[in-house]
Amino acid sequence: MTAPFLAFPVQLSGTGQLLTDDTDAHLRDLVLQVLLTEPGERLNQPEFGCGVGRLVFAGDSDVLRATTQFLVQQNLTRWLGDRLTVDSVEVETLPDEGRLDITVIYLAKATAARTEVTVSV
Repeated sequence: MTAPFLAFPVQLSGTGQLLTDDTDAHLRDLVLQVLLTEPGERLNQPEFGCGVGRLVFAGDSDVLRATTQFLVQQNLTRWLGDRLTVDSVEVETLPDEGRLDITVIYLAKATAARTEVTVSV
C-alpha cells in the first residue's frame, strides 16, 4: 500500500480528519498546482508555476495559444518530469466568456495511468 498524500486543496472530512489522495490523484493535484501557481507566489521557490493566469488578458490569437502550450509543456516537464510525461497540451480561447481552457493529457510514470486535466483561467 502506498502512503496517502494530502488532498489539494487541503480539506477536512466530516469527522475532522484531513482528506487524502492516492498516487494518481496526488499527481493530478501537483499538475494543478503547477498550472495555477504564478511565478513569485512561493517564497522559497519563486520560479515555480506557469503564469497562465496573466495570459487571459493577452487577447485571442494563435500566438497566445502557442505561448500557453509552450509554458505549460515546459513547466510541467521542469517541475514534474520525473513523475509524468506530457502527451499533449490543448488550448482553447473563449473570448466571449473571458476565459482560457487548458487541457493537459499526461502519462504517470509510476502507474502508467493516462490522465486528462482541464483548467479554466
